[in-house]
Amino acid sequence: MAAARATLPDLRALDPKALKALIVAQHTELLSHKNEIEHLQLLIAKLRRMMFGRSSEKISHQIEQLELQLEELETAKSGRVASAPTAPVAESELKQSRRVFPDHLPRQIETHLPSQATCTECGGALRKLGEDVSEVLEYVPESFKVIRHVRPKFSCSGCEHIAQAAAPTRPIERGIAGPGLLAHVLVSKYADHLPLYRQSEMYARQGIELDRSTLADWVGNTSHLLQPLVNSVREHVMAATKIHADDTPVPVLAPGQGKTKLARLWTYVRDDRPAGDKTPPAVWFAYSPDRKGEHPKQHLNKFAGILQADGYAGFHHLYQGGKIVEAACWAHVRRKFYDLHVAHASPVAAEAIERIGALYATEKEIRGRPAEERCAIRQSRVRPMLDELHTWLEKQLHHLSRKSEVAAAIRYALARWRALLRYLDGGRIEIDNNSAERALRCVALGRKNYLFAGSMRAETAPHLSTP
Repeated sequence: MAAARATLPDLRALDPKALKALIVAQHTELLSHKNEIEHLQLLIAKLRRMMFGRSSEKISHQIEQLELQLEELETAKSGRVASAPTAPVAESELKQSRRVFPDHLPRQIETHLPSQATCTECGGALRKLGEDVSEVLEYVPESFKVIRHVRPKFSCSGCEHIAQAAAPTRPIERGIAGPGLLAHVLVSKYADHLPLYRQSEMYARQGIELDRSTLADWVGNTSHLLQPLVNSVREHVMAATKIHADDTPVPVLAPGQGKTKLARLWTYVRDDRPAGDKTPPAVWFAYSPDRKGEHPKQHLNKFAGILQADGYAGFHHLYQGGKIVEAACWAHVRRKFYDLHVAHASPVAAEAIERIGALYATEKEIRGRPAEERCAIRQSRVRPMLDELHTWLEKQLHHLSRKSEVAAAIRYALARWRALLRYLDGGRIEIDNNSAERALRCVALGRKNYLFAGSMRAETAPHLSTP
């Protein structure tokens, strides 16, 4: 403060014009500092959300500890109940507490007959009066079995010709794994996110020695077998008139460097179920060593229609020529205002979130209805709300500093306004790109377990999924 006073000129000696100039300069500097503080607060909030900072880790740890305590208390309670003297339970009470298990589960019937075939009171013959039925849920551990293929040889007594059935084909030539085992390994790896070394340990507990390298060889060969199916899934996805697209980073080990580099896994989703369409949904994944725009251009070279995606610059050249039309994502717009609201409780951000929430309330109401009905409701009810939102955003922009984070969020929305309105004109178009983000959740779960991919070939293996 002393240094500031030393450099401050004598205000009494300044003329009104110089005094006004000084006030404007000080006000500009204060605004700059305020905007910088807002930017840093927002950046910190984003990083905390993205990187799961210490505070959230501490909360997660506390929750885990509470769950363990609850588990111990419940276990102790069950132990005390089990050791306490039990009173006879009426059959009516048993029927009330009995749980009904799904019909698709196989039933093993065990009939329990009285220990004696005659009456214990008088020795008379017993006749069936009825029966009581109760069910217990049991678990049968997964097990291996060996299928032995026997091919007898026969010789002709006349010409000595030898006859023998051809050897049955195998999924992998000279491989020891059957199709069921191969499917289990792939589902465990890609759907249940179990790395191969963990699977190897699980099989070893059952006395089956399957090295990780052997399992990796099976995955590679099965991926080659599945390539025609992957091609069919891609054709099915690209035949749609509207698809969702997104990408996510995947760490891949850089050969000879001892460290990883960031590659990308792209997802393209066909899913028109929210518009009442019965066409089967599907997801096609594609790998690229980087995030250059040439990759989605190659992936979508045969697609024509609506592309729902985020504001990634690599998509922009796809919209030239009109073959592919952009539909922007309202979830990304809302997320920017939400980050601002969390960082410093901006009233403008709060109102923007509330207005966008009204759009989503209508979408929730019309989800699953036919496309024509969805389009009509959007035109009559949502378009006026969006017109008001556009006017309100422009008005707020005039009252905000150009360098403020709220102004940047507003400019982000206004710059994409035409693409954000696209969903009004087509009942099949969604309000956001959440279908693609949901499809990438499996990648995020696997990434936590794998940490990184061992090679580029591991990521170029076919990926199949349904949303």
